[in-house]
Amino acid sequence: MDVVMKLGAQNPVVIFSRSTYCMSHTIETLIRNFRANPTIYELDRLQNGKELERALIELGCQPSFLAVFIGKELVGGSNGIMSLNIRGKLKQLLIRANAIWV
Repeated sequence: MDVVMKLGAQNPVVIFSRSTYCMSHTIETLIRNFRANPTIYELDRLQNGKELERALIELGCQPSFLAVFIGKELVGGSNGIMSLNIRGKLKQLLIRANAIWV
C-alpha cells in the first residue's frame, strides 16, 4: 500500500488503470480537457502491476477499475471522477492540487 501512496503523491494527478479498461481513456480525456497532465500507470503493463493492484484493492478500489489520485489523495474511480465533474468540483480539486492554473 505504501508504494501506491508514494506513486500517487509524486504528481498532481495520477491514474492507475488497465490498458483494456474502456473508461480509462474517457477519464484521461476529461482530465486533459482541463489542461492537466496526468501520470498514468497501466497495471497490466507493469512488472509490479499485480502488487499495485492488490494495494489499491486494500484501499477500497474495484479490481477491474481505474483509481485516480489528485493532490496526493485517492479521490475515486471513474464514477467518482464523473460525479465530481458533474457537481463542478473536479476543476476545483485540480486547481488546489496545482495540476492546472486559471
